[in-house]
Amino acid sequence: MPTAPATAHALADATASAGTLRRFLHGLPGVDTVGLEARAAALGTRSIKTPAKAYAIDLAISMIDLTTLEGADTPGKVRALGAKAVNPDPTDRSTPRTAAVCVYPDMVAVAKEAVGASGVKVASVATAFPAGRAAIDVKLGDVREAVAAGADEIDMVIDRGAFLAGDYMTVFEQIRAVKEASGEARLKVIFETGELSTYDNIRRASWIGMLAGADFIKTSTGKVGVNATPANTLLMLEAVRDFRAQTGVQVGVKPAGGIRTTKDAIKFLVLVNETAGADWLDNHWFRFGASSLLNDLLMQRQKLATGRYSGPDYVTVD
Repeated sequence: MPTAPATAHALADATASAGTLRRFLHGLPGVDTVGLEARAAALGTRSIKTPAKAYAIDLAISMIDLTTLEGADTPGKVRALGAKAVNPDPTDRSTPRTAAVCVYPDMVAVAKEAVGASGVKVASVATAFPAGRAAIDVKLGDVREAVAAGADEIDMVIDRGAFLAGDYMTVFEQIRAVKEASGEARLKVIFETGELSTYDNIRRASWIGMLAGADFIKTSTGKVGVNATPANTLLMLEAVRDFRAQTGVQVGVKPAGGIRTTKDAIKFLVLVNETAGADWLDNHWFRFGASSLLNDLLMQRQKLATGRYSGPDYVTVD
């Protein structure tokens, strides 16, 4: 499914001016909060049989962006994370690799060396992550630094202050500028849904991101109290489904923060299948920003293979 810049698709007129963008966004259907949350909860009760669970665990592992975004990050820590991404379970070489390793721009070169030619991507947060409080030239410099160091993917944060003030065009234009600065790197646009207050705002932010050329829309930084939830992810999955129906352009979704167990991951995969469809059940179009999830997936995978629950001492500590 193609990706394309905003100017090339059927909704380009929606971004012709600040006024047309506002009219388009406020013309989107209002979100039925009760209905959205009820559907997300209902889909979360689906049970799957053991063979399907084994498939879902491997799929979820392959969708993880294994992440370290701390002030205390060291080259050694990043190398260890890269090694785990390439070979998550040293006792079982059939374990899938993760999708990517995600680091700050100054650690991109270290991460690239660590993953080598494995196929694991290197993603980098940028644009003054996580608050996004910086001038646009600083944000673009952040992006260019990461790309020059070899980043395959850029995870940017939107200016939530501008969005909440109703300055949608500034948000749109900044995403477009970051997309251009990213070059060949795929762009994930982070909304920080926990700060957007309403489902209507999440829907509007999703459409701004897609109209501006995002390759992925992403819930959260993982640095605030409310991160990915089934309901906000369901809403974003509906948005990408509807955007493809109108433009022919497919956009990925990445829930991030708070997804810690295999049971949680399977709930999200059910959401993907039942809402956007099977075309999104691939790590090119769906990711988990949930490093702590990997260990639980590995333990559940070992249990299915051996019949015994190995416990956390049998997986590496990130």
